[in-house]
Amino acid sequence: MTKGKVFVTGGAGYVGSHTILEILKADYDVVAVDNYSNAHPARDGEIPESLRRVHELTGKTSTFYKLDLLDEEGLDRIFEKHQFDCVIHFAALKSVGESWKIPLDYYRNNLVSTINLMEVMKKYNVRQLIFSSSCTVYGVPQYLPLDENHPTGRNCTNPYGRTKYFIEEMLKDLFFSEEGWTIVLLRYFNPVGAHESGCIGEDPQGIPNNLMPYVSQVAIGKLPELSVYGNDFKTKDGTGVRDYIHVVDLAKGHVAALDKLVAKAISGCKAYNLGTGKGYSVLDVVKTFEKATGTKVPYKIVGRRPGDVDELYALPDLAVEELGWKAEAALDKLVAKAISGCKAYNLGTGKGYSVLDVVKTFEKATGTKVPYKIVGRRPGDVDELYALPDLAVEELGWKAEKDLFEMCKDMWHKLIIQYGIYCGNSHHGFDTFDYDEVIS
Repeated sequence: MTKGKVFVTGGAGYVGSHTILEILKADYDVVAVDNYSNAHPARDGEIPESLRRVHELTGKTSTFYKLDLLDEEGLDRIFEKHQFDCVIHFAALKSVGESWKIPLDYYRNNLVSTINLMEVMKKYNVRQLIFSSSCTVYGVPQYLPLDENHPTGRNCTNPYGRTKYFIEEMLKDLFFSEEGWTIVLLRYFNPVGAHESGCIGEDPQGIPNNLMPYVSQVAIGKLPELSVYGNDFKTKDGTGVRDYIHVVDLAKGHVAALDKLVAKAISGCKAYNLGTGKGYSVLDVVKTFEKATGTKVPYKIVGRRPGDVDELYALPDLAVEELGWKAEAALDKLVAKAISGCKAYNLGTGKGYSVLDVVKTFEKATGTKVPYKIVGRRPGDVDELYALPDLAVEELGWKAEKDLFEMCKDMWHKLIIQYGIYCGNSHHGFDTFDYDEVIS
């Protein structure tokens, strides 16, 4: 017997998929939708990769539909088919920087999709909602840390934040206009990290909007360097300070709110901050990442983005008191768990050999002369490259065992088995070849 059935919008995305994992673990049935604006699409007839992995990790399944919430008819068909106890609404365009470039898309997508969702919830008498809001509704802080009584809306610094503020106001109006609604507004700060299994995490397409995946992709060489947006903020090192919360902590905050809703332990329309209560600068994150991974993260300072404020961090006491929830991971653990889904290891011997070293060793291992000639260098060839594989030894318990002679010997053996070779004047096939005869 499950606790209830939950409809999750934006379920294939970063926060959505982690939350579905925790909801399934908490014994709820889940029906999820996503239009893949913030997630990798599934192949035809299949569920998204993020949810497939959630199912593997939990041993449970959810139902998934590819759907854009702007599709009113498609949304209605899902509610006609399923009887929901609660809705968790993640689906939205979510980049602060992008919202300045395409503000109308943000207003159309985020506001109209929410109106469509509220209309269908009204029609099918589903009146319990958890809304994925944001600390951006607070705008430029009048004081820190930010509590839920801090003014919202008036100082919003970007179109994305204003869409979250407008939706909050719309939901408050809906609550006061009709009886029976219970609405939780979860204002969360900056989610980072990945599930401890490393199987799900943030995997943005293109250049990431969020700091931790950006740092991770630079660290593994997928991107050349990190762009740090401004070093003239009024902070200790000039870079912006944010409250970074682990995505699993954030997901558990949604489950805490869901449990309270289903148990009728919350009434009204109420906002909660989900954050750690601590602020870290961009350079704090970079240095902690470097320390945790042993990998240098090259960065450059570029211009500030419109709407970025100096500092944002939460006072999460209300969520602690009323939801029984508290963020557990500090910055070093956030980084450690982030790299559990994205970590680089050198797999090498730690020894360098020249081309002629390889040729001479191959001749010795096989008893076969390798004629060669010297030609011009290829573009891009460097003088030397060899590994320091200590991290793989320490963390993976792995060490290369074969030396160059054995590498050449095994390669020769592979050629013998695959093709057969000539040795002297006699041909040795797969069945008759005596390898020791050749190398003695």
